[in-house]
Amino acid sequence: MTTNGAPSMKTVAARAGVSLGTVSNVLNRPDLVSDATRARVLAAIDELGFVRNESARQLRSGSSRTLAYVVLDASNPFFTDVATGVQEAADAAGLALFLCNSGQSHQRQAAYLDLLEQQRVEGILITPVDATDPGLEALAARGTPVVMVDRGAGPNRCSVTVDDVLGGALAVTHLLETGHRKIAFVGGPPTIGQVADRITGAEQAIARAGAGELAMLETAALNVAEGRRAGERLAGLPAARRPTAAFCANDLLALGLLQQMVALGLRVPDDLAIVGYDDIEFAKAAAVPLTSVSQPRQLLGTTATELLLAESRDGPGHQHRQVVFDPELIVRASTRLRPA
Repeated sequence: MTTNGAPSMKTVAARAGVSLGTVSNVLNRPDLVSDATRARVLAAIDELGFVRNESARQLRSGSSRTLAYVVLDASNPFFTDVATGVQEAADAAGLALFLCNSGQSHQRQAAYLDLLEQQRVEGILITPVDATDPGLEALAARGTPVVMVDRGAGPNRCSVTVDDVLGGALAVTHLLETGHRKIAFVGGPPTIGQVADRITGAEQAIARAGAGELAMLETAALNVAEGRRAGERLAGLPAARRPTAAFCANDLLALGLLQQMVALGLRVPDDLAIVGYDDIEFAKAAAVPLTSVSQPRQLLGTTATELLLAESRDGPGHQHRQVVFDPELIVRASTRLRPA
């Protein structure tokens, strides 16, 4: 027995009448043990209630059968859907999954990365607060595979993302085609890579059309509360200056904006057409179903996990890949053709 009363491998070996090495082989390389001996060891394990010391095994092997996904904002259903894809791929590979929420905090992200490295996870998926964080490069250099999720990466790291420039262009092209010329972009801060890319796509659509104008309405975050505040600001503008449409950097902002418009007695899409981004489940369930740029959220998660497992198992010969998916515009009742 061990000092805490839990049966040890040595106890199992004594009960089964085999060596300690045979018990280890049954647990880790069962094909090396005869059927009769393996059955005897498994019976002893069952009788004693033995549970392997996974921490000790990790120390010996240098890694665990565990992956981690560090989520940027667990309150955003987009990341919940991505995590579902990660979980499915981890389950299929017989691996456990740690989910960590940085909450957009540099300090919390750094603390999680340190802890996960100490736990010797097989690899880390991350939607980082800052994609240029040198801590991520240092972590990978020390031997922990890191794959970026919903963030682009250079040639020295795997990543899975969506073409957000194309997504921004799809949203604003749709608004231009439905007759809008004064369009607000609601989102921020613009230091977030996806926000900057979606703005770029929106500006490119207007430049290609040779018509329309884009008014920037920066927000402090990408959540419902900021969407409501943006709605107050838009509603406070004189009718002659007020944009007739808004492209929001994500669906949470769009839903908050929609709520505020309804609360103030303004009609969607008659007084303000709204396009969101992500196409989360709440988008189609809104009081006015939301037009949105759809991302393959679960596919992002499964693909990123497959890249991480390949990197973990390929070793130094691994070829990094940067996978980029195309988004799709889903048109619903929050936008419609304006009369000429």
